[in-house]
Amino acid sequence: MAEQDHPAPSSCDCFVALPPATASRAVIFGKNSDRPRDEVQEVVYLPAATYARGAKLKCTYIEVEQAERTHAVILSRPAWLWGAEMGANEHGVCIGNEGVWTKEPVGEEEALLGMDLVRLGLERGSSAHEALQAITALLERYGQGGSCKEEPTPFVYHNTFLLADRSEAWVLETAGRYWAAQRIREGTRNISNQLSIGTDITAEHAGLRRHAQSQGWWSGDGEFSFSKVFSLSHQPVRMEAAKARFCAGKELLQQHAGRITVETIMDILRDKASGICVDSEGFCTTGSMVSILPQDPTLPCVHFFTATPDPSRSVFKPFIFVANVTPVLKAMSPSFGDKDPVQKVPRFQSRVDRRHELYQAHQAALGLVETSQEQGQKLQQTMQDLERQGLEAMKEILAGGITLDPEELADLLFDCVDTEIKFYK
Repeated sequence: MAEQDHPAPSSCDCFVALPPATASRAVIFGKNSDRPRDEVQEVVYLPAATYARGAKLKCTYIEVEQAERTHAVILSRPAWLWGAEMGANEHGVCIGNEGVWTKEPVGEEEALLGMDLVRLGLERGSSAHEALQAITALLERYGQGGSCKEEPTPFVYHNTFLLADRSEAWVLETAGRYWAAQRIREGTRNISNQLSIGTDITAEHAGLRRHAQSQGWWSGDGEFSFSKVFSLSHQPVRMEAAKARFCAGKELLQQHAGRITVETIMDILRDKASGICVDSEGFCTTGSMVSILPQDPTLPCVHFFTATPDPSRSVFKPFIFVANVTPVLKAMSPSFGDKDPVQKVPRFQSRVDRRHELYQAHQAALGLVETSQEQGQKLQQTMQDLERQGLEAMKEILAGGITLDPEELADLLFDCVDTEIKFYK
């Protein structure tokens, strides 16, 4: 592949901690979604559904075969596309993705986005491994490609994924239609815009090594390291910078090994010194997610979302899967149907206002804060109080201290978003 210059710095970071690294018998997942700073990220709940055999499904750019049944999902996604940057399903599966560039060329031909594959994995997998199998089957059949940014100039990358459930996690790394996966049974793991699977490969594309040999990237002798074979010899600037973030994230996880909690992962996602919380001229952390997945199947999984940029100045709000979840319309962007610039070819020739009510209220509040240090301190304290209340309530539920009415849980995220908006106003 011709090693080309890529647009300005971007990044994402995913984390997972499993016992005995966690303070409780639970798996904890987290991700920062770092995207163009003016891009709006929404949080959307989609109920489980059934479809006729042979039905088709329109993703961001292409159609694929629809599954006969899809699981209920909660997604944090750039508002212009079909897929998601990160999310969870009703079975306690969490997935996040990252962009990478490898020796395998990226093409501008439209196919499945990595973000489409995140949603497809969540809708079709009742475990992390089952979601991985769904993603790799779709990847091999349809490929990955198409612009990953809401701009006329194409911005294309391949993907790595972190998948987790109540008992284990998987890292899935791709190069075109080829892939390798690594199972994580204990301890901690993170990914940051680079290939990180070496020789410890649990599963792989059937033709992976044969393809590497045919391209002259591997002799066929000795150990096969996916990252060494498929990584570019001269990395783009964005991937060189990712090495420092990857090492910083790994070190932060190791510092807290044995006592990692939801708050630990939230703090890591808010860490600006390491670059994990991004706030640069062109890119910023536009949405964040943390989930606690108890190994006790009688306890609910709890998922926290910001639905606003910059986790250091946002509130993580809880969500639990129950029947009849109330849609959180105030954290959902307006729909433009066939008039949406992403639906017209050539794409992205105009822009629309995708800001949802929570996003607008949050941005307005931050704007006022920047004019007054006193107001800023008050805002930060109140946001911390709101988040603490949600965390304490969720801890009591997980400890069996309180049992909320299903109707209250159905309104949980809706009520939290509503309270936050009222506070900003």
